[in-house]
Amino acid sequence: MQSNSLLRDTRLYVIFGITLIAVLGVASITPALPQIAQRLGLDNTQIGLLISAFTFPGIFLAPLAGVLADRYGRKTIMVPSLFLFAGAGFAIFFLHDFHTIVMLRVLQGMGAASLGSLNTTLVGDFYKGRQLPEAMGYNASVLSLATALYPLIGGILAGIAWYYAFVLPLLAVPVGFFVIFGLPEPQIAKPASFRQYLRDISGSILQKEVIAIFLLGTLTFIILYGAFLTYIPFLLNQRFALDAPHIGLFISISSIATAIVATQMGRLTVRFGSLKLLKTAFILYLLVNLIIPRVTHLYVFLLPILVFGIAQALNIPSLQTTLARLAPGAQRGAFMSLNGMVIRLGQTLGPMLIGIGYAINGLEGAYYLGALCAALGLLVLFTMIHEAGSLKSGVRRPE
Repeated sequence: MQSNSLLRDTRLYVIFGITLIAVLGVASITPALPQIAQRLGLDNTQIGLLISAFTFPGIFLAPLAGVLADRYGRKTIMVPSLFLFAGAGFAIFFLHDFHTIVMLRVLQGMGAASLGSLNTTLVGDFYKGRQLPEAMGYNASVLSLATALYPLIGGILAGIAWYYAFVLPLLAVPVGFFVIFGLPEPQIAKPASFRQYLRDISGSILQKEVIAIFLLGTLTFIILYGAFLTYIPFLLNQRFALDAPHIGLFISISSIATAIVATQMGRLTVRFGSLKLLKTAFILYLLVNLIIPRVTHLYVFLLPILVFGIAQALNIPSLQTTLARLAPGAQRGAFMSLNGMVIRLGQTLGPMLIGIGYAINGLEGAYYLGALCAALGLLVLFTMIHEAGSLKSGVRRPE
């Protein structure tokens, strides 16, 4: 009954729309990266700028957006962000100079900076108790379906011409109107003064468990955006001679696995707890990064792709659920946006750090660095987080 009532809540579908836009900026262009590099005469390091330029603004703007959303309302920040994302992204369809594209990606990233954190902030605002991990799981499933479909759609569009993938940001326009007219502003308690707000959040944010979640988020997205989204397309292109549509299909398979498993996160969290799910995810990351460089047959490559998708399903909703429970209601926007900042940090550093491994020892070096990141994640999990009330499915800290 709980699942059925949750899926009848129209607020959840508006959040899904925000999530669909939050992941569009990277997932839709990854299959086109080899083609863009060829058409514009870029090397593998330069092409990484198209991802890093997009993710970089979020490092600074995501926490600011969270503070402003706590003070002035979620919708006040989200609506202009969606329209900026649409305008800057679609402009690339017409402007093909590399330096201009990089600047437009920065502007598009400014629009996207708040979206990937305020969507989960809204989940924490609207859903409590056991509904929280379930709603996070559904949201992660939608995110994964988007990351499955966007590479496929982007790959098909890039098959026409590389710049056709930049039509997709226009989808943010109708989502912006759904937020305006279809989403109520959450009612949250606010401190008497901004100084008190900053004092409260500085005490809350320095908890050991919160810092651990931020570290894990950074490592997760270094692995995802570095080893997986940036270098999987080059591996598939160089080792197996796949074109953009087929690269998009392979990346989509991982996201479909994530989407299927993420729908069960409510049940899995109740049964095993978030900590066990997080440990399992990072063990799987470690194995995948060790296996990928050794795969020489295309169809065998499906195994690490699927395992990576399962790891994502166990990891990201668990991180988001844990952080939403640790965050007091009046500070949730800042908490989730600080998490968005460290995620953007991971997204920005991922292509560059994993690129160092690639420069030293090719694809093998890239994935061994990814394995090292997974091992560091396990170290954080075993030393900084213990299974306590904040990590169990039905317990929530007081607002």
